Amino acid sequence: MSTIKVGLIQTALHGDTSESPQAIKKKMLDAHIPFIEEAAAKGVQVLSFQEVFNQPYFCPSQDKKWYGAAEAIPDGETTRLMQEYARKYNMVIVVPIYEEHMPGVYYNTAAVIDADGSYLGKYRKTHIPQVAGFWEKFFFKPGNSGWPVFKTAYCNIGVYICYDRHFPEGWRGLALAGADLIVNPSATVAGLSQYLWELEQPASAAANGVYIAAINRVGREQPWDIGEFYGSSYLVNPRGKIVAQASADKEELVVGEMDLQLIREVRDTWQFFRDRRPETYGPLTDI
Repeated sequence: MSTIKVGLIQTALHGDTSESPQAIKKKMLDAHIPFIEEAAAKGVQVLSFQEVFNQPYFCPSQDKKWYGAAEAIPDGETTRLMQEYARKYNMVIVVPIYEEHMPGVYYNTAAVIDADGSYLGKYRKTHIPQVAGFWEKFFFKPGNSGWPVFKTAYCNIGVYICYDRHFPEGWRGLALAGADLIVNPSATVAGLSQYLWELEQPASAAANGVYIAAINRVGREQPWDIGEFYGSSYLVNPRGKIVAQASADKEELVVGEMDLQLIREVRDTWQFFRDRRPETYGPLTDI
């Protein structure tokens, strides 16, 4: 199979942050199911959601209430539900949620489910920011999963989450491990980094000869209101060209196609992997 349909779902918050995490989770799952069904109707084979898709982006707060949003992977409610949908629609699904590893140890994680509904594994966000409005270290332990690549029914998938995208090492690590597609679920607002949204990931796709799927949420989330989540989810090809993109302000499913043959063509042209000099890079890890 050379051509694969990729779907990305971006949504706003359903419910209110004054509600319990469980109540919000139900509303967010209910909001996503019609988009999953739309993706199936459009022939999507690989589907991904935004960062911590079944909750608000709660990191502007430092409220322990949100620890209650975390759940086990793969044995939690959300992963099990998405296994059912993956099986039903023969669809690979990347499921970014808040993970409870054990009481008091929480990760920002994405589970990867194969088209037959089997759980393949998870990626835990590696780089955790801690700046005003993004108090992520209060909620997330830095990930320890390395750079896993999951061999799915359709292609090899890697995951990088939100703030990770600013660090080139992970993109390269995932590409070298065999990824055809790297999914980057995000929660990012207009302001400081918006101009990088359509710069970093296309550049990383070109530098590594891979497809990258970038997913963001939309709208504002009260009472924090750290800014407007600007959507603009997209699929970019190994030449760094955006081939499908969503709007900046609407809930929607965006669908794009990836051509596995293009990966080979681009890498055979640029030969970045051939010309790497890893024996000279040691000092970079000492800084």
